[in-house]
Amino acid sequence: MGIKQNLVIDQGTTFSANLVIKDSAGDLLDLTNYTANSQMRKHYTSNSSTTFTTAVNTTSSVVTISLTANETSNVVFGRYLYDLEITSNTGIITRSYEGLVTVTPEITK
Repeated sequence: MGIKQNLVIDQGTTFSANLVIKDSAGDLLDLTNYTANSQMRKHYTSNSSTTFTTAVNTTSSVVTISLTANETSNVVFGRYLYDLEITSNTGIITRSYEGLVTVTPEITK
């Protein structure tokens, strides 16, 4: 189970969040040779999803998830679920973060 962290995305704006990755002892995890994947969905069984762009920073043990302003414009406002999974070079997948995403509606277009 990942760390619970809720996110707020303003529709029509550029979004990014820096998520610090720690091991089970609470120490920064060395992310060398790790990849990351993150999606948000309206509900757990939803067939459609929005995929975040992910960037792994091995120096600071941070994974940045992001969406462009165009991508957030295409997301219908409301509540979603998301998670962030990291994968080691040996294929071990760990859910590092999960939570709710609230997309607030865009007014200026």
